Amino acid sequence: MLTPIQKAYGYIVRYQNGKPQVLVFEHPVKEAGIQIPKGTVEVGETPRKAVIREMMEETGLVNLEVEELLADDLWRNDGGLLHHRFFYRIKSTEQQDQWFHAPSGGGKEDGLIFRLF
Repeated sequence: MLTPIQKAYGYIVRYQNGKPQVLVFEHPVKEAGIQIPKGTVEVGETPRKAVIREMMEETGLVNLEVEELLADDLWRNDGGLLHHRFFYRIKSTEQQDQWFHAPSGGGKEDGLIFRLF
C-alpha cells in the first residue's frame, strides 16, 4: 500500500476593522500563480508542527499561532502521487499589507523571492 505524502497548508488570518484577511503570496514563476503557504511534513514531524515551520520559512513571520485544523483530505496530484493534506487556520498579528521574502526551506524554492500580501 502506498503511503500518502503529508502536506501542511496554512490559512494565515489577520483581522482588520473586524474583517478577516487571508495571507497569500505571488510565486515568481507565473504559472504557479497566487498561493497560500504550504509544505511537506518532514519525517518524525506532526502536521501541526510542520505548518508553523512552513509558514515561518515561506513568509518570514514568527509570531504565529495555530487556531484550528480546518480540514484534512486525500488528494491525488496530476503525477499520480497521493497527498494527505492538512489545512490549518493560523492567527497572525502582522500589520504589514505587503512584503517580499526569500523562502528559507531550500529545495525548489532556493533563490526565489515571494511577494506576500
